[in-house]
Amino acid sequence: MAKTIDARGLSCPQPVLMTLDEIKTGKADEIIVMVDNDASKENVSRAAVSRGWMVANIDEKNGVFNVTIKKG
Repeated sequence: MAKTIDARGLSCPQPVLMTLDEIKTGKADEIIVMVDNDASKENVSRAAVSRGWMVANIDEKNGVFNVTIKKG
């Protein structure tokens, strides 16, 4: 089951920290992170990859990016 993190309206590093906190819990094997700026999208993706996760998909709709990461 995917866990969703709503980090819209937050600037870095907050979306990254929220993502890393969820990764550390070990409860989800898929996480969808909602962000609304390019910097957060890139930073969340980079942080996930650095922890051994992979970026499965990035969807953009109405200025909101849904970054889907999966356990590697």
